[in-house]
This record gives sequence, C-alpha cells and structure tokens, in this order.
Amino acid sequence: MLRTPHLTAPNHFRWAPARHSVLLLGLAWATTLLLPAPSHAGKMVNDPKGFYGIPWGASLANVPDMILMDSSEHIKEYKFKDGAKRLGDAAVERIRFFSIDGKFARVYIRYGGDTTHGLVLAYFESRFGPIDRIPRAMVRGLNQQYNWRGGDTEINMTYHGYGERGYIYVESRTLAARFLDVLSDASF
Repeated sequence: MLRTPHLTAPNHFRWAPARHSVLLLGLAWATTLLLPAPSHAGKMVNDPKGFYGIPWGASLANVPDMILMDSSEHIKEYKFKDGAKRLGDAAVERIRFFSIDGKFARVYIRYGGDTTHGLVLAYFESRFGPIDRIPRAMVRGLNQQYNWRGGDTEINMTYHGYGERGYIYVESRTLAARFLDVLSDASF
C-alpha cells in the first residue's frame, strides 16, 4: 500500500472550525452589503399622468402656489410657497418639481424615518397599486427599492434603512429622458 506523506501547515495557518465559520459568516454579511438592493416592481394601476394634479408637460411657472427655486438654461426647479407637503398621512421633508425646457417632467421627494417610510409606501401602494412581493423577497433591510411603471409615469422609491432616509423620483417617462440629453451636452 502506497502512503502519501501527511502535509501539515505551520500553526499560524491552521484554522479552528469555529474561527473558519466566523470568517465565512463575516464574508457573507459583507457581500450582502455590496450587492444591489432587492427591487420590488409593480405595474402601476392608476397612472396619474403627472403629480399633485399637474399634468406632465405643463408650465410650472403658471401654477399659482409654486415659486422658482433654481434655474439654468434648460432646467428649472420649483417648490410650493408654503413649504413641503404631505403624501397621504406622511409629512415629507422636501418636494421639488422640475421642468425641462418649460415642461413639467420630474418630482423629487425626500423624507426621513422608518415610520414615515411605512406611511409613504402605504400611500403609493394605495394610489398606484401594490408592489410585487415575490416569495422570500426581502422587504426590510439596509437598502430597499420600489418601482411603479405606468404608460406615462414612472416612480422610483429608495429607502436607506441605515440612515433612515428615503428618496423618491416621480417622472414623465417621455420627458425625463431629456434630462440626460441636457446634462450630457452640458458636460462637454
């Protein structure tokens, strides 16, 4: 019978089973932080074709309770005169309306807090339909992303659990693409 020599590593290279498990668990946890957030998409049940009753493509300069915040050659930023508004039962920190070449195209919303996140998510689900929750999908975690897509409107909602910060973009599917054109032209 032929025997192979028994190879051993020096003591500082030997791994105890418990230490090996801890290392693998730590590596797995670190990997989940680097992976993209699970995205929950839903088909939009009721496309609003705008936001807060303002249709896509309208002139925000003609909305009486809005004021101009910032302006460039192509993009203008507006807000409500009386400050932030509510989304259903949720008070949000900031709502900004953007027009491109004079046409209403995008809304940016920022909010904070886990309770507010739950209220905002409930508001969007009640207005635009439930998000798809596939079996074993994570609906809690460090980063969450939700999407609703209609014929004219797309809503992208991201929540960062670590800092309890939420960001929402409500956009015209046709006009929002022009932001990329303007921004890419401006960078040259």
